[in-house]
Amino acid sequence: MGKLYLVATPIGNLEDTTQRALRILQEAHMVACEDTRHTQILLRHFGIRTKHLTSYTEFNHRRKAAELVGQLERGWDVALVTDAGTPGLSDPGEQLVRAAIDAGHEVVPVPGPSAALAALVASGLPTREFTFVGFVDRRSGPRRRLLERLLAEGRTAVLYESPYRLAALLADLAAVAPGARVVVARELTKAHEELRRGSAAELAAHYAEHAARGEVTVVLRSSATG
Repeated sequence: MGKLYLVATPIGNLEDTTQRALRILQEAHMVACEDTRHTQILLRHFGIRTKHLTSYTEFNHRRKAAELVGQLERGWDVALVTDAGTPGLSDPGEQLVRAAIDAGHEVVPVPGPSAALAALVASGLPTREFTFVGFVDRRSGPRRRLLERLLAEGRTAVLYESPYRLAALLADLAAVAPGARVVVARELTKAHEELRRGSAAELAAHYAEHAARGEVTVVLRSSATG
């Protein structure tokens, strides 16, 4: 019976790759990737021999999950990776994990980089309790309702957002809670890493004038909570 390994890969800085991740990527029979070209660059950088690479994305995961479980059934170990960070967190890896468990296979986490946790611990906001949401709705109405609910819960919240929609997200947040405390973490671990802190109104004004670039994580909390 093959095992499914969930292998975290760097979110930017290749020095964050763990020795265990490299060993698993070397030993696994197959690597399921968000983008095979991107993963091949990582493997070549660390001198890992050519693997059986297969694409596993939000567009093909329903079909590919069954295929990958079939590989596990034949005794192959499969390593699941994303382009950056920990697979299975706000991505279609969740469905593969469920399918592997339902088929009786062992699922093994190989921990490592995570943009959500990196942004949270560097935000300066309380970390004892937090809510991770992932990517929010693209529509303003549902997005505002979600933001209102998150702020009312009184916990720190961590969101992922496209740089192209960041200004709209912050505008909605400023509309419902202009004094909310916000941190925009951009390009974490990379050369142009930036953590910008301020109120929702301040950051909405900033990003209305300055377009964001790169990977973005947003951490927020109501100004009325500790």
